[in-house]
Amino acid sequence: MAVRVLIVDDHTLVRAGLCRLLQTFGGVLVVGEASNADQALELAVQHHPEVVLMDLSLPGRSGLEALSDIRRRVPQARVVMMSMHDDTAHVRDALDRGAVGFVVKDAAPQELEVALRAAHSGQVFLSPQISTRMLAPMLGRERPTGIAALSPRQRQILRQLGNGRTTKEIAAELGISVKTVETHRARMMEALGCRRANDLLLLAVRHQQELA
Repeated sequence: MAVRVLIVDDHTLVRAGLCRLLQTFGGVLVVGEASNADQALELAVQHHPEVVLMDLSLPGRSGLEALSDIRRRVPQARVVMMSMHDDTAHVRDALDRGAVGFVVKDAAPQELEVALRAAHSGQVFLSPQISTRMLAPMLGRERPTGIAALSPRQRQILRQLGNGRTTKEIAAELGISVKTVETHRARMMEALGCRRANDLLLLAVRHQQELA
């Protein structure tokens, strides 16, 4: 029997992309697509999916609120949350509300497939970068800050920005999409406390030696 999945995301193109991607996973059936929390609950009650793949950020009521509603009305549904960010507070909140997975949106397709199959089998799956952050305090490691806290890919992109490359040029040079570069930029701005894109550019120029 196929794993019945409900997709919840407020962006039409993201839902379409996820639907096409899930169709490439063997034994996975998309039973519905919702764009907000209310619609997610309505379709979950109607279709009784085994797994709900849901964005954290939804218009109106958040994905976390929808998660609580779905767990209450359709307790057999296992919920995997998605987010642009890997903030541990949101991850803990999602797990406390009954989520069995948390995947960052720039994860590889294979990671999403593992998350869905883990959820279906009753296991918990977190994107590796999330689990590393959550385990670090337990292992007694100090969490790096500033430039040192960036991932290798983010440091690579920041170095390119400091060299005057545009987003399109960086995407072409690294073989990734423009959207992925923009996502990394947004996450770097948040991690480094940059309110404007120009602040990130100035920081990139200032720290070129560290990024080399």
